Parts: sequence; C-alpha cells; structure tokens
Amino acid sequence: METQLLLWLLAALLIAVGFAGLVLPMLPGIPLVFAGLVLLAWAEDFAYVGWLTLGLLGVLALLSYGVDFLASALGARRFGASPRAIWGAALGAVVGLFFGLPGIVLGPFAGAVIAEFSRRATVGAATRSGIGAVAGLLFGALLKIALAFTMVGVFVIDRLL
Repeated sequence: METQLLLWLLAALLIAVGFAGLVLPMLPGIPLVFAGLVLLAWAEDFAYVGWLTLGLLGVLALLSYGVDFLASALGARRFGASPRAIWGAALGAVVGLFFGLPGIVLGPFAGAVIAEFSRRATVGAATRSGIGAVAGLLFGALLKIALAFTMVGVFVIDRLL
C-alpha cells in the first residue's frame, strides 16, 4: 500500500510539473503529463486503464510535437506570408528552442521576417509574416494545453468507467 501511495504521489507530481511545462519552455510539458498518467496506470497494475488507452494517450502526446512546429508556420500563412516565410517561421521555431523563452517567441518571428526579406518583400509584409508566426505560436500553446487536458480527461473517463 505504501508503494502504491508513493507511485500516486510521484505521478501527481509529474502531471503537475507537466502542466507547468506547458507554459514554461524549460520543461517538457506533454511528455511529463504522459509519464505521470502511465505511472498512475502502473500503480494500479493496469487494472483500470489499459494499453489501448495508454496508446491513445501516447498518440496525443506525439501529436503535441507537431502542433509546436506547425502552429507558427500556419499562423504566418494566415497573415499572408509567402511559402518561404512559412518555412522560415518553422525553422526559426526549431532554432528558437535552444534559446529558452525569448528564442521560442522570437525565433519564429525572426525566421519569418528574414525569409520574407530574402524574397525582397516590404517591411510591412515581412512584419505581418512575423506577427502571424507569433500568433500561430500562441495558438499552438493553447492547443497543447487543450491536448494535455484531453489526455487527463481520457484517462479519468477510462479509469472511472
């Protein structure tokens, strides 16, 4: 019983830190939430939540990675960016990951602006592309939060039913 309680507490800690990681770029949010949910299932010997549900949760966790990279690129596109600027925003998002929060916000912006300038766009068009990339990034963050809540909701529903 003590071991099970310890596993539940550790799982709760992982999930809480995972939710913090959804807004703090230094922490891998969704993977920590997923690890906490797997640990919860393990604590109960997978009696209530099985491998099918955990597989679905794993797919949702993997989906969150795509959200990160596509959101800024699609945001730039929505604001009228060229295909080159969309690729620039995606590349800027990847490079920005290595520079913490400023890099995560400024990377897609800078990538879209630089790429738009490389095709001889105006300052206004390049700036709109960069703003779109940041708007997409914020939308992506909201989608990741929604994915995390969906993961917990799927787990709880499967656990209670």
